[in-house]
Amino acid sequence: MCSAFEILVPFPLFPAPDCIMKFNELDLSPEVLLGIEETGFTELTPVQQESIPLALQGKDVAAQAQTGTGKTAAFLISLFSKLLKSGRATSNNPRALIMAPTRELVVQICNDAESLGKHTGLRVQPIFGGMDYEKQRQALKDGVDVIVATPGRLIDYYKQRVFSMNRVESLVIDEADRMFDMGFIKDLRYILRNLPPFEKRQTMLFSATLSPQVMELAYEFMDLAEKVRIEPEQVTAEGIEQILYHVSRREKFALLLGLLKKETDIERVLLFVNTKIEAERLDALLNANNLPSGVLSGDVPQKKRMRILEQFKDGSLTHLVATDVASRGIHVDNITHVVNYDLPQDREDYVHRIGRTARAGAKGLAISFADEEMVYILDEIETYLGKKIPSVMPIDEEFCFDYKRAHVKRKKPPVEKPGGASKRRPPRRGPRTGRKPGGQSSRPKTGSDGSGT
Repeated sequence: MCSAFEILVPFPLFPAPDCIMKFNELDLSPEVLLGIEETGFTELTPVQQESIPLALQGKDVAAQAQTGTGKTAAFLISLFSKLLKSGRATSNNPRALIMAPTRELVVQICNDAESLGKHTGLRVQPIFGGMDYEKQRQALKDGVDVIVATPGRLIDYYKQRVFSMNRVESLVIDEADRMFDMGFIKDLRYILRNLPPFEKRQTMLFSATLSPQVMELAYEFMDLAEKVRIEPEQVTAEGIEQILYHVSRREKFALLLGLLKKETDIERVLLFVNTKIEAERLDALLNANNLPSGVLSGDVPQKKRMRILEQFKDGSLTHLVATDVASRGIHVDNITHVVNYDLPQDREDYVHRIGRTARAGAKGLAISFADEEMVYILDEIETYLGKKIPSVMPIDEEFCFDYKRAHVKRKKPPVEKPGGASKRRPPRRGPRTGRKPGGQSSRPKTGSDGSGT
């Protein structure tokens, strides 16, 4: 384990490679190459070009990778290649674990794994809360090669001895910084301590930021990890056009509606807010004005969340309102517009939010509103970006004040029946003390020395 000083020492940055590699130049199995070809990938992204060769050599890798850089494909391709070469049989004890902080990210990783691993014969099983408990439990018993999971339910099954971690030969931790942000680090450390020792498994860690916290985790649980951080020309993806409007809070929806009506190439719009109440209000306004919308926030039941995401993917919902709980878990192609209806309270969340558009080389527009309540965070965001976000004061023609108002329907608290308080059951009595009828105790009396009398 390294000292605190060593953890803070910055490691060299890799510039974006000048010579772009192709997947057929790598030492990959035919089954994996066929999945890559059918997915439509031909050239490696910078983070793939630096991390996959290291992983294929069996080395541990700690990589700083932003959303949309191809990191998921990087660790899946490396993982599938390793598992195929080891040739061990499928059983109810997994050979690999992929840990992710959100349920949406687990689902997306599994979707990518299904495409890339289509011809490998490897069984990939998602494990997360909010879905059928017994069904997931039975899937583990039926046999699995790779588990993709959030920490909570995985630990639950493990403690019940539904599976063992003794056969795990590969571990992937995706969005490690988010694990810290969401309070999962204690659970993650529990899992890491119950895996085979790091010298007997390969570990790959991916994170948007390689903070001292993340690097401490790497030094503690990884075997001399090779560190990869591609130095981008800019923090955000190149295909994202950014624009910021200074607008009062009460005029934000009028401006949003006017801008959306003006845009002609809208396919899917992802809108971010900071609170559940604001998400419900914005969703109601969008739907009232004939803009089909759904809401993703922390307390939406899992089945409903997945249904809303599917509707957003298939186009039946063109607008999706989300809080930051979903900002790193939404992986949907062809999101043409991202709207920061509220500026995020964390500067890094700005990058993660707008990274939902302009994926895989596409173009996208990121619109942000700076109102009187959140404008204070703007300087911090721009410092992090290393540049000013192009900003304008909206003109009158861009507002649409002629819109339908909406009222958010909220569940009413249960109404207590009249006289209900007087009809409550009396509190249960405590345990009997051993007194006999008549107030006499059946316990022997004791003297001052503790002896019976």
